[in-house]
Amino acid sequence: MTEQPTLPSRGKVLVASGVALLTAAALLFGAVLPAEYAFDPLGTGRLLGLLALGQAQPIVTEEGEYRVDAAELDLYPAEWVEIFYRLDEGSNMLFTWEASGPVTYNFHASPDGAPAGYAESFDAQDSQEGHGTYTAPFTGIHGWYWENVGTEEITVTLTTAGFYTSVEEGRARASGYKDLTDIRGNKVPSVP
Repeated sequence: MTEQPTLPSRGKVLVASGVALLTAAALLFGAVLPAEYAFDPLGTGRLLGLLALGQAQPIVTEEGEYRVDAAELDLYPAEWVEIFYRLDEGSNMLFTWEASGPVTYNFHASPDGAPAGYAESFDAQDSQEGHGTYTAPFTGIHGWYWENVGTEEITVTLTTAGFYTSVEEGRARASGYKDLTDIRGNKVPSVP
């Protein structure tokens, strides 16, 4: 006659399950979350050197040409100008601009394939300066609109640097529309 195997008691199964659950939680919070997401609630990621694995990489390589552009944009009272850049998703652009008088501005973008006239606004206010870094959330056109809200002619001085493929200017003068040009003053052919 063969002996029947002895099954573990219900209590032993519950204890073993609890130990497995606690071990899994300790591994999750002590190693996986610090290494994958730089989230370290227990401090073990720092002690074990795992935090660096979950942090954003400090160097990102870019395709294409690194560009630096500068422009001085003169605006009559009530005149507006728009400067827009073609950026790929994830590309970065450093910028600094200053106006010699009061302006209303809006930094906005339109993804490729968006309906005509569609734009997402990221920063809109009255200011005489702006400085920072912009990372394109999608591939498309990204740029500023400035309007002279004062009573005197002003100049907006803009400098940008980054991995954009083109930069163009559009404006409406008080006396009518000006043809679209790139930032260097070259006429941009109209798209049919």
